[in-house]
Amino acid sequence: MKIKMQRTHHPPQSPFRKGGTSPPFIKGRLEGITCNSKGLSVLFLVIAMLLMITIGYVFSYLIPTKQKSVEFPIYSNQALFIAQSGLEFAVRYCENNGWRGATDGGTFDLDRLDNIWRDLGNGRFTIVYDRPANTLTSTGQITSSTENRVVQVSNFSPFLRLLFTTPAPQFTTGTRRALFYIINVRVPDVTLCSFSASWTAQNNRTLQRIFFDGTGGGDRRYNGDYVNGSPAVNFNDNGNSFTISPTPPNASTSVYIYWSQDLGTNSHITITFYTGTLGTGDAYTFDLDSAGNGL
Repeated sequence: MKIKMQRTHHPPQSPFRKGGTSPPFIKGRLEGITCNSKGLSVLFLVIAMLLMITIGYVFSYLIPTKQKSVEFPIYSNQALFIAQSGLEFAVRYCENNGWRGATDGGTFDLDRLDNIWRDLGNGRFTIVYDRPANTLTSTGQITSSTENRVVQVSNFSPFLRLLFTTPAPQFTTGTRRALFYIINVRVPDVTLCSFSASWTAQNNRTLQRIFFDGTGGGDRRYNGDYVNGSPAVNFNDNGNSFTISPTPPNASTSVYIYWSQDLGTNSHITITFYTGTLGTGDAYTFDLDSAGNGL
């Protein structure tokens, strides 16, 4: 009796199946991959932290830069307002000193405006007069900044054509009539066509008459009942206008203003004449009691 022996072949389990064992060379590589994955995670974490730090630094730099950029338009506007104030100062300064573009003791009076400066707020203005161009320039500058603005007035001297002259403003006939004198020291002629006025409020007082160069009817240019502080109205009598000529030199023109009743002795009176109708054209304002202590 023969017994046949048959060998059964059992292949080794695959290392990629559950329960299988990996050869040493494959196992070492798998462990290396695991270690390398942990290292990459740490590296990505470091990069993310550096990126966040960089973004934070950029924001911390931009915020104060933005704040500084906001200061520029603020300083610019302030410098502009200061420069405009310089022009107003120059006009009033000339009026107070009687400077109208004439020669005073061998000196052209408006040349004295050169490099006059005044501190104002947190800055200052400097004014310069250019006689050949007849231009006044005012520069406003902020003290804590290099920012400055420049404003110019061309043909400056005509702004100063009419001025008060002696004798000083005064009341006549009690305090019902105000009298003052003006001079045109520039060319060309100035033709006045309308006016507006205000005075210390008192009941039932209206401005009724305006006369130029006399008190007779032929010199009257306004005849009506103008209420305190009303809009400008036209002259309505004897041609509806009055022309003040620069010739003969230094010739003064008297202006009489009549009210319906007496005013107080300390009445603050302001009147503005205009070269156009209804308050248009060039304006010439006269303050008859700037100090508030009577005419």
